[in-house]
Amino acid sequence: MSCCCGDDCQCRPLGFLLGLPFAFVSLLLSLIGVVIWIVGLALTCICPCCLCVTVIVEFAIWLIKTPFMVMEWFTSKIPC
Repeated sequence: MSCCCGDDCQCRPLGFLLGLPFAFVSLLLSLIGVVIWIVGLALTCICPCCLCVTVIVEFAIWLIKTPFMVMEWFTSKIPC
C-alpha cells in the first residue's frame, strides 16, 4: 500500500500542513473580499449601469475563492 489515497496521488497531507499558514493569509484576504463584495453588490443595485463596480465585484469573488486556490496549488507542488 502506498502513501497516497489513489493512483493519481491527490492526497498529500504534508503539502496540506505546510500550506496552512498560506491558507490562513488567503482566508484573511477572502474576508476582505466578502466586505468588498457586499459593498460592490449594494452599489450595483443602486446604479446598475456602472461597469467599474461590476469589475470590483468580480475581483471580490476572486478574493473569496483564494483559500481554495492556494491550498490546491500548494498541495500540487508537494510530491507524495
